[in-house]
Formats: sequence, C-alpha cells, structure tokens
Amino acid sequence: MAINGPIVVKLPAWRRRILLVAVLFGFAALLGRGVYLQSFHKHFLQEKGDARYSRTLVLPSHRGKITDRFGELLAISSPVESVWASPPDVEINIAQTKEIAALLQVKTEFINKKLANSERGFVYLKRRISPELAAKVMKVGVPGIYLQREYKRYYPAGDVTAHLVGFTGVDDKGQEGFELAKNADLSGSEGSRRVIKDRSGHIIEDLQAVKIPQDGHDVVLSIDRRIQYLAHRELVKAVEANKAVAGAVIVLDAKTGEVLAMTNVPTYNPNNPVNILGKSRNRAITDTFEPGSTLKPVTAAAALESGQYQFDSKIQTSPGFMSIGPATIHDTHPQGILTVAQVIQKSSNVGASKIALTLDKLFMWNIYNELGLGHVEGIGFPGEGSGRVRPYKTWRPIEQATMSFGHGISVTLLQLARLYTVFANEGELRPISLLKLSDIPVGQQVFSAATANHVKDMLEMVVQPGGTAVKAQVLGYRVAGKTGTAHKVGAHGYEEDKYVASFVGFAPASNPRFIIAVMIDEPNNGQYYGGTVAAPVFSLIMADALRMFAVPQDAPNNNVVIEENPEDVKEGM
Repeated sequence: MAINGPIVVKLPAWRRRILLVAVLFGFAALLGRGVYLQSFHKHFLQEKGDARYSRTLVLPSHRGKITDRFGELLAISSPVESVWASPPDVEINIAQTKEIAALLQVKTEFINKKLANSERGFVYLKRRISPELAAKVMKVGVPGIYLQREYKRYYPAGDVTAHLVGFTGVDDKGQEGFELAKNADLSGSEGSRRVIKDRSGHIIEDLQAVKIPQDGHDVVLSIDRRIQYLAHRELVKAVEANKAVAGAVIVLDAKTGEVLAMTNVPTYNPNNPVNILGKSRNRAITDTFEPGSTLKPVTAAAALESGQYQFDSKIQTSPGFMSIGPATIHDTHPQGILTVAQVIQKSSNVGASKIALTLDKLFMWNIYNELGLGHVEGIGFPGEGSGRVRPYKTWRPIEQATMSFGHGISVTLLQLARLYTVFANEGELRPISLLKLSDIPVGQQVFSAATANHVKDMLEMVVQPGGTAVKAQVLGYRVAGKTGTAHKVGAHGYEEDKYVASFVGFAPASNPRFIIAVMIDEPNNGQYYGGTVAAPVFSLIMADALRMFAVPQDAPNNNVVIEENPEDVKEGM
C-alpha cells in the first residue's frame, strides 16, 4: 500500500519537556561552573597561568664593601651568572643536553633529573659561573633556560684577614666574621620585577611596578692592612719556628683602642673556604686561656692602689716556694728579698702571691671586674668569649694566690690586650673597637695616674737586663711589657708538657702608640717561655710598626742590650 506525503511522528509532550529541562540544566551547570571558577576558584587558574607565563625576576642588591681604615679593599662583590630553568617550558634534545652538561661540567643525568619535574617552575642548573661561560650556555638556544645575575664575593687579602672579614655562602649571606656580624648592613634588600614571558623567554610586558633593589652599606674596619700583613707574617714564622699548634696577635692603637691588626694561625682562604674545620674561628676573640704572669701587673697595681705597698716595698720570696694548705707555689729559682717592682721584673709567683693574700678579696674582684675580665667586650663579633673569674665569696687562699699570677682565671687575647690600655693611658681603660672611629672614646678610670705610671715603670724593667723579656726590646725605643707562661688546662687538670706562651706590651713607653699582644699555643721546639717564644714576635712587629708610622724615638740607637742568660727569660709558672 502506497503512502503519500511525509511521515509525521508526534512525540509525547513529556519527552520534549525532559529534553528542554536537560538542556537548561546543562546550561545552568556550565554557568555555575564558570561563576565558580571565575569568582571562588580563580586563584587556581591564575596560578596555572602564572606558572607558564608569569615570572617574578629577582633584582639582586649589590653587597657592600668591607675595607680597612684607609679604604683598602678587604671584601668586594664581582658580578657572576647563575643558569636556571623552568622545566615546563624547556624544549631540549639529547645533543643539547650533552652540550650544556659539558659546558657546566656536570653529568647529563644531572640535567635530566633537574628538568624531569614539570611541576616545578624554577630549578638551578649551575650557580655563580662567569659571564663568558653563561653566554656560551645561552648560545645553545634551549627554550626555558635562563640566566640570573648574582654576585660572588672576592677577598683581596685572602688568608691574612680571613678571621676578621669571614666569608659568604652560595646565597651571598655572611657565614663568618664581619660578613656574618654585619650581614644585614652589607646585604641591603633585593628588588623584583614581575613580568609575562613567552615560551622563548622574551619579556612581553611588566605586570607591576619594578621594586628597585637597595644596595648594602660599606663597612670600614679599624684594621690597617699594612700592619695586618706585618703581624700575620711574623706570627706565621713564629708558629712554624716553634712548631706550635696555633698562635694569635693583636695590635691596638694605644690612644683610641682601635684594633689595627688581628691575625690567627692556622688560617684559611676565604676565596675557597673548604676544609676549614678548626681554622675558621678567630682565636684572639673566641678562645680563652690562663694568662699566666701577664696578669701580675694587675696585682702590683692593686697593691699600690690599696695604699699598703709602695713601688719599693720589700717582699721576702726566699726560699723560692711557699705552701698554702696542701698546695705549693714555686718560683723558677729563688730570688730572696724583692721590691714590688722586682716582683714584676723577675716575675716571682711567690712575691705576687704574698702581695695578693694581704689584699681584700672583694677589692681584688672589683678590679678584675672593672678591667672587663669575665665579661664579653661587646665588640659585636660573633663567638666572642668572656673568660672566667670566680665569685670572690668562693675564693680560697690558694685561689686568691694563684689568680695573682694568672692561674685559675681565664681571658681572651683581646681582653688581655685591652687590659694593658690602663697602663698606657694613666689608669684609664679604653673600650675596644674593630670599626674605624672618628673620635677618641671616653674610657673608665680604673687606677690612679700615679699607680698606672709606677706599673709602667715596672713593665719597662721587665724588658731590660735582669728582666724576663729582654728579647722584646726595640732599637731606638723604650718598651714596656710583661711575659706570661702557663700550663694548658686539659680534661684532667693541668697538662705537664703543654704551655701557652704570651707577651703583652707597648711602645714608646714615654708616650705609648701601639699595644701588641702575642699568644703562642703549645710551642714544641724546646722553648716555651713567653720571653723566648712570644717576646721576639712582639719586638719584630713593634719595630716595623713604629718606623712605618714614623713615631719619634725616645731612646738612643744603642739601647738594646741582650744578655745571653737563660734565666733572664724564665718567669714563674
């Protein structure tokens, strides 16, 4: 049967309604999803977009310089490049991988591993390479690999100033010395620039205003690089000649308290700070030791200040030893009757002990306290030691006696050098500075001018024939100073065969210009007294420093008299 005309199928009304509702529901779902993504979840989309095209470029600040007091460079930053990549954007083949790995002197596996994580938008391939090498890397033409300008620290003086200046890490942050202590001042603040880049790394536009980097401030140390080199040279020779474990030297401006030189051995190269364990600490500031007889001038000053003794008051030191309870204090050899001045000149332990035992404990403790012993100097250097002075209420007679000649009390070499500013400045203790000063600081009057000058006269006797430091003499100049020799303290008490030899003094004695403190740790070449090990180092450094600064002579050119008597350089232990 033939059918004429089109066949019309009439759908039920409920199916049309269901289809319409479904379509409307789909549009509503799409609209809701769009509103959700644009309004409530937009950060996700923005992050995904930013990860591919938006970059925040770090604009490094220029780290400040460190110079000596005359502007000579001790630390400066030079520009270098760091190679980094955005793994999602990198398009690299095997040949390019090998070429870049060869240029950066790394393995191809290293490059592949770095670029494998496509979730990361920033990875370093190599940091701090020369601009010339960086240009060769970029010539390979790999999309997604970029350069970042950074700065590498350079230390012109190398190991000579390493313990003072310190060094920075790979992120240009201070790790030791003044690089660490003044890191905030030296670093400044980084800038930034947020941009959109295409896949080839070209900047299309800036997204926000550029944040300008703020360069760091320069730091001017009190150091005189000429004296620093001089002190370092003589210390290295002394440590080697005496087969010592270590040594340190400090040179102070006697008037201002500024540190003109501070050097330590062993040392390290801050331009390549590897294998520096045990070499990086500034022993002159951080390490404490028993000062030995270098503390006897304090005992003499306290005696004069108390009014109980005069310059020429006599003390019986015979028979060269004395017992206090079960302990015995010895001199190196019997001296008989000595004046207070001769107790210092001959470095008599018995004489110093007898003086100290007649003085009030609180009176002595107050003097140690006023001299800064047992306290951090507060010079702003990391790791500064405080030393130790026992509370006076716990002092037994043997402790009061031994502290009079520098045992049972510990100091840093910096504290010891500072202590002698009282004898160089008529009783006034000067504060210490490692930064250049514009004015002479106000000190603290610890002893009267008369007392300080009397002790200065005693210290001159120490370096003259009959004293323990004849090898500290300087041609054409009057010298004042004191030797020290002390047993080292070990895990089980004093070590019988290990010593610290020291000498502290100043010149010209008539108008002190420099104070020099020398410490030689564990000399092991047959000599260990301060007069034979440390005093000659003082003499060499002082002689050159005085002439370098054209300091007027205060003695004739025939003033040096050396007596080859081994007893002359021995001081009480």
